[in-house]
Amino acid sequence: MERHPPPVREAVIQMILHVARQFPIIRFDAAMTLAKKHYQRLWFPEPGTGGAIPSRAEHGLTKEQFDNSMPNEFWRQVVDRVAEEVPDTLLLAEAFWLMEGYFVRTLGMHRVYNSAFMNMLRDEDNSKYRSVMKNTLEFDPRIMKRYVNFMNNPDERTAVDQFGKGDKYFGICTMLATVPGLPMFGHGQIEGYTEKYGMEYRRAYWDETPDQDLVERHKREIFPLLHKRYLFAGVENFLLYDFFTPEGHVNEDVFAYSNRVGDERGLVLHHNRYAQTRGWVRTSVAYALETGEDEKRLVQRSLGEGLGLRNDGTSFTIFRDQANGLEYIRSNRELHEKGLYAELSAYKYHVFLDFRQVQDSASHPYGQLAAYLDGRGVPSIDEALTEVLLQPLHGPFRELVNPEMVERLMEGASDDKESQEALADEVKQEMVRMLREIQSLTDGGSEPEALAAEIRRELEVVWDLPTIEERLPLPDAIGDYLRAGPSGVPDVGLNEDLQTWATLFSWLFSHSLGKMADAGSMEAPAASAEISRSWQDEWLLGKITASAMEDIGLDEGSAWWAVSTIKVLTTHQRWFELVNATGGGAHRVLRSWLEDDEVQRFLQVNRHQHVLWFNDEAYEQLLWWMMVVATVTIAADPERASSEAIAVCYSVIERLGEAKEASNYRVERLLEATRDGFNGSHQDKAVA
Repeated sequence: MERHPPPVREAVIQMILHVARQFPIIRFDAAMTLAKKHYQRLWFPEPGTGGAIPSRAEHGLTKEQFDNSMPNEFWRQVVDRVAEEVPDTLLLAEAFWLMEGYFVRTLGMHRVYNSAFMNMLRDEDNSKYRSVMKNTLEFDPRIMKRYVNFMNNPDERTAVDQFGKGDKYFGICTMLATVPGLPMFGHGQIEGYTEKYGMEYRRAYWDETPDQDLVERHKREIFPLLHKRYLFAGVENFLLYDFFTPEGHVNEDVFAYSNRVGDERGLVLHHNRYAQTRGWVRTSVAYALETGEDEKRLVQRSLGEGLGLRNDGTSFTIFRDQANGLEYIRSNRELHEKGLYAELSAYKYHVFLDFRQVQDSASHPYGQLAAYLDGRGVPSIDEALTEVLLQPLHGPFRELVNPEMVERLMEGASDDKESQEALADEVKQEMVRMLREIQSLTDGGSEPEALAAEIRRELEVVWDLPTIEERLPLPDAIGDYLRAGPSGVPDVGLNEDLQTWATLFSWLFSHSLGKMADAGSMEAPAASAEISRSWQDEWLLGKITASAMEDIGLDEGSAWWAVSTIKVLTTHQRWFELVNATGGGAHRVLRSWLEDDEVQRFLQVNRHQHVLWFNDEAYEQLLWWMMVVATVTIAADPERASSEAIAVCYSVIERLGEAKEASNYRVERLLEATRDGFNGSHQDKAVA
């Protein structure tokens, strides 16, 4: 003991103070070795204990003798002197051997490395680590934010070696980012490096490259949480919860905790075990609440209280899971009384954020929505609420666009007249049912029966398209074009392609719905096109159509491409009204199309080297579809139906096709080629 008399201790403290005046942070390596408990264990073990170093047994001292020789804790003196003389210094201690709590509770160290986080969670000693957290909360919750949590450091195996790269790693890394305290990422942890990087290294010895998949997953799942450290770092509103199984037991393998800052809330669940579990997050563990000077009591909170939610029967809470992007809705009363039910597979986790409270009402039936979802998550609660409100409208629309109906309608083109009549009557009845719902939603003045009859006439024309010459005396070229489409262009033509027919029928049942907006729309159908188009988004008809397209076998991209086609055709269903009787007006028609952003996306218009380009096949598809809708619309109109009107439309389509050949797929040249008096050879010379 003579080697450490008070003058030496004072000299060491003075050295620390000197360093503190130079640097704002000081890290003490292996600080636990200078704590009285471990100093005696190492150098002056109590008689009969043997100690950590057997050769030191002959120097043993009783506890009383040791305390007389070293009455004060060295680190307590350091902390007090630094606080007095250099108060802006942060003291960070490495204190293993389960000394972390002692260093912050008794010795007052500002921050201490929390090796228990790494070791216990790695080994899945979950009940032990929950005990560490519970004991800390019962003593003083403020201690939690003084821990430095980590998954590896220069003295330990790398994080990828200890935790792997899968769900176990990311579940614990999520805890690292969301528990109070200071998260510390080790060298190479995010990149997935496997070389143990010691403090004595001047450079890495292994030639490793970052694991980009691992880095990207950090970017998706961990980095957004680190941006919200203001929500998770504090302890004023931190609560740790028990996870009760249906049998009434607490599953110690589940870590569930919440935190709050103002009106912002976060709730984290992590299952740190290779197993399945389910249960309720209902009641917090006890924590110390200060009630006065040097007085405190242990209290518990319900989940609803922990999240600061209203407790009444008409309030609901919406929240989003950072892990999967889905939104959920729960009754506030349920969150207060029952808690939150969750099912967790091996190493899975949830991070619930973006909490917002809403009120159930006739216009916003959140209670009905919660019952309808029955706990399921959805991409958007607002969109799901719209679906609930529009269920009476969506029902008949689904009946019209589902795969079974599309196949029946396809077969109807070759059915006998009697069968067609029966099927057309069925379609009309569904249309009337849907249009009445629209009338109720919009207080529209148009008659559902009249519009349904119009759509029925259009359906009959659609059935006649493969043999259109039998309905109207049209040139063979028009019939051939409608049946086969442009040569070599996929996804067009009236063949047995289910996608084409499904797109056509879906357009048929949605393109004129805007006529229900008011009684005058029936007389001014062009004015209703924009309304019809907006309702496809507002009333989620496009989403239903896409789902039906996937049900008939299309992939997601193709399904939404069909929806995009329907939207373009709905907006420009009256394009032929820009054409004069002699077939002029191709430039006006093309310009009106290209001014539409959706048409530009359909044509895949893009800029390269200061030139706007369009896609050849998409342009040919657009021309074919525009010819189809013009033919259906004109032929179904008793006052307009004539072969001459359709022939004029076809002449414009031909003109637009010729313009493509002269354009070299440049938008500017395409427009120029449709102008009256355009001379292709002259244009080529001018461009050259």
